[in-house]
Amino acid sequence: MTTVATRTGVGPLLRDWRERRRLSQLELALRADSSARHISFVETGRSRPSEEMVLRLAEHLEVPVRERNALLLAAGYAPRYAETPLDDPSLGSLRAGLDRLLAGYEPYPALVVDGSYTVVAANRGLMALLGGLPGHLLVPPLNAMRITLHPEGLAPRIRNLREWRGHLLAQMERQLALARSEPLRRVYEEVAAYPLPGPAGGGAEDREDPQPYPYFALPLRIEHDGHVLSFVSSISTFNTPMDVTVAELAIETLLPADPATVTYLRSLEGAP
Repeated sequence: MTTVATRTGVGPLLRDWRERRRLSQLELALRADSSARHISFVETGRSRPSEEMVLRLAEHLEVPVRERNALLLAAGYAPRYAETPLDDPSLGSLRAGLDRLLAGYEPYPALVVDGSYTVVAANRGLMALLGGLPGHLLVPPLNAMRITLHPEGLAPRIRNLREWRGHLLAQMERQLALARSEPLRRVYEEVAAYPLPGPAGGGAEDREDPQPYPYFALPLRIEHDGHVLSFVSSISTFNTPMDVTVAELAIETLLPADPATVTYLRSLEGAP
């Protein structure tokens, strides 16, 4: 990525991001307190932007942190954002905070994933849903997309698999349109090629709940020990990250979507 960005130059990269955001040069210039003429000169390579200008344009174009480093390199500047390993001592308080958050969400499932959906932390509620999966899917590092969509994973248990699979693949496609992530692309290509589980390799038909609830968002409806549990997924990210690793973390919590799911999960924990 760095080599390509440096060879290409910052102008075409900025133009690509502007076009992705569907902004004109004038609109971007107004937002960045610049001029359309200057934006044009930067994009065509006639003018070299300052480091401050690169970061300002990246901010208004909502460029991911990892890609901001690529823009800086392409413009001839040093990367601004570190990529600190999650197990580094400097991120100890972050890890402790995530662990407290996940524990506080129990008995409901919650997990933390990185930019390619590798699970970096999970609570007991999530691990309970994975009970009975084959060992080869549970060998670290776990991947949330692989576990969910693999025909030997959770996929056969998901009652609305076609809808949920479509939602997950579309989510990854949106991410790939915003960032050139080869690890994420490899995961996407792998899980998109999984066959839908079903008799003789055919597609699994969704099974309707006998008494469906009026869901307020697309639910994940999944079987667990003879019970049908319904969840709505919520994803949180850090608002102002200054590190690539932290910027790519996502906290996913599964909110019970009906009273029966709440009752069942609390019964597993022995909660009143």
